Amino acid sequence: MIQFTIEDRIGERQTLEIPEGIGLNLMEVLKASEYNILATCGGMALCATCHVEILDGGDSLTPVSDAELDILDTLPSATSCSRLACQLRVDETMVGTTFKIRGEEH
Repeated sequence: MIQFTIEDRIGERQTLEIPEGIGLNLMEVLKASEYNILATCGGMALCATCHVEILDGGDSLTPVSDAELDILDTLPSATSCSRLACQLRVDETMVGTTFKIRGEEH
């Protein structure tokens, strides 16, 4: 199982356990786990409504792509720890990472 923590917009944390090899990205897992994220573009890295911030861990995550960085640069709330959940595959690199949801609600 892949374990990581999600902090919602009001600061409540929950540890998620996801089966290995699930083949989903973090945005899809958040939506399936009933977190209130908009994810307008459906995972194409075009809207930034699935913006998350890495609070802890994440050293092994895939690097930010140029396309993701271009979208993050448009967000006034983005930090050097910001990522788009749609661009993060749920795999063993997420173990022990804490993500805070920053994207828009629907």
